[in-house]
Amino acid sequence: MLGWFQALMPREERFFELFRKHAATLVAGAEALRDLLEGGDSCTEACARIMQHENEADVITREVLLAVRRTFITPFDRSDIKDLTTSLDDAIDQMQKTAKATLLFEVRAFEPQMQRMGDIIVEAARLTEEAVGLLGSMRQNLPRLTAIAEEIIRIEEQADHVYDEGRKALFLAHRHKDPMGYIVGEELYSHLEKVVDRFEDVANRISGILIENV
Repeated sequence: MLGWFQALMPREERFFELFRKHAATLVAGAEALRDLLEGGDSCTEACARIMQHENEADVITREVLLAVRRTFITPFDRSDIKDLTTSLDDAIDQMQKTAKATLLFEVRAFEPQMQRMGDIIVEAARLTEEAVGLLGSMRQNLPRLTAIAEEIIRIEEQADHVYDEGRKALFLAHRHKDPMGYIVGEELYSHLEKVVDRFEDVANRISGILIENV
């Protein structure tokens, strides 16, 4: 009877697979965002890809939250599972908001600093995907997980510098002749900065999980 009951219960490993799938949508979304920031005629197609990956992430988020409710024994604290899932979802949600802003304001050309932030976002997404993939054996992978969290925080600080440089260049370029150009550019920079901040949130969530479980 006990064996039959356990067979019906979701396996703990399912959560780690869902985390990996979720992180993969972040990488795909980040790569689409970087393509968007290249500008030109492919912007609309890149936006559509971001929207698609955000929808995929929403499906995974719902699956995780349902599994949390249905699973008797979870690999770590339920609140940590929900918080990690939410922070992953927040990152790609912010990518979608960035894409929507470019569509709303019909932006087809982007500043070099915006493109640099796009590169940083891809780097953060790939590091996040690696970290999430290591959570299933967090004790053995503790040194690498710690290093990844520190690296994401480092590149978030780097993004802050790029953000400041970009806003200054934007101001100097538009202060006398195109105030709307400055306003639109400022909003895009704000969205991009928030994307990177959401990856820092993920790194902090992972660090918290390590502290509690290792």
